[in-house]
Amino acid sequence: MFESLQEKLEFALKKFRGQTTLTEENIEEALKEIKNALLDADVNIHVTKKFVEDVRVKAIGSEVKGKLLPEQVVVKIVYDELVELMGGKRSELMFSPSPPTIILVAGLQGSGKTTFCAKLAKSLKKKGRQPVLVAADVYRPAAIEQLKQLGNDIKVPVFTVEGSKNPIEIALSALAHSKKFGRDTIIVDTAGRLTVDEEMMLEVENLSKILKPTETLFVCDAMIGQDAVVTAKAFHERLELTGIVLTKLDGDTRGGAALSVLSVIGKPIKFIGTGEKSDALEPFHPERIASRILGMGDILTLVEKAEAQFDQKEAEILEEKIRKNQFTFDDFLDQLKQIKKMGSLKDLLGLIPGMDKQLRNTNIDDKAFSKVEAMILSMTKEERNNPKLINGGRRIRIAKGSGSKVQDVNKLLAQFEEMNKMMKNFTQGKKSRLFKGMGIPGKR
Repeated sequence: MFESLQEKLEFALKKFRGQTTLTEENIEEALKEIKNALLDADVNIHVTKKFVEDVRVKAIGSEVKGKLLPEQVVVKIVYDELVELMGGKRSELMFSPSPPTIILVAGLQGSGKTTFCAKLAKSLKKKGRQPVLVAADVYRPAAIEQLKQLGNDIKVPVFTVEGSKNPIEIALSALAHSKKFGRDTIIVDTAGRLTVDEEMMLEVENLSKILKPTETLFVCDAMIGQDAVVTAKAFHERLELTGIVLTKLDGDTRGGAALSVLSVIGKPIKFIGTGEKSDALEPFHPERIASRILGMGDILTLVEKAEAQFDQKEAEILEEKIRKNQFTFDDFLDQLKQIKKMGSLKDLLGLIPGMDKQLRNTNIDDKAFSKVEAMILSMTKEERNNPKLINGGRRIRIAKGSGSKVQDVNKLLAQFEEMNKMMKNFTQGKKSRLFKGMGIPGKR
């Protein structure tokens, strides 16, 4: 995510390396590179010009005090301006004071609109709400079936009117149904087209007038850059959008849409899609995204992802096992499964400050997890509980059973022993540092 933009901004800010003061000359030299970096990232030209000018004004007026370096001063200015450009702070989803809350979801075909509806429903369900998905896309082949399947996967009901080709009839029936059965959030998946056309606009406009939604979200594919912003603007002129959802941001190395949409449309980004899985939806935090763009990582998002997967009671039991030197390969396997649920390994490591630079252009294969799992599952219960039992003959059997080499088994056993020592060290003292990062208190 933002890899190309990140690399170019990093190059621009290197102009201050070795400098002892900020001068108009070195500021102008860096700003030229920053401008090129933003334009290459497909950021709107008017947005780029304003951004560069705002950085210029603040940089020229800044003093380098104490132990600060010119590079650090400018990075802070660029960071602040990036945060401001993307909205300053998180824009929360609005809920109606008198249920149900109606969320109307619009977008072009292929933007990930239907998938987003399901991801949002799952996210809201986790927070205690009672969502219902409404299949109001009556044109795309299999659109209703897709939503039904997604709803079934996440255990959220999907409302349809069999045989109806009238989205307004479907939506009004869903509203009555939700009030009757106590559903407090209605997520309406509307029809998409390959391009903006009058028929689609009129239909979704009429839906909006009748439903009077609390939120009207426009879903757009981040990978199409400025086209996404232009399309969002066309919808906003007819619909009065309340927010934008950027999908496929994990595949967007440029970032032009994310950096342009608020300035051009005047509406905030509320969510970003970062993968295909039903959990691959993040609230949009401008300060965290700015941190990622500048290669500073995003520890808060990493912690939230961990907290979403790790149960506090289980974590305390695990910590107790580590303290007593009872951490087994079964426990290790459980932790691997939890980590896999958090997303791509490369993406997770990229949230750690400094790691993104080391990982750039590096291919990290998530299949490595499967290889480790296969070796552990090829062990007997006794071997998983007591790895010291695994002698030469057993290592050969485990290697054969998992399709691995004996060297791989040797490496796994050595790493497991080393990891056990490290984790035991982490749990020493009054409070566990191992779980502190996840907001989970250690035992006293």
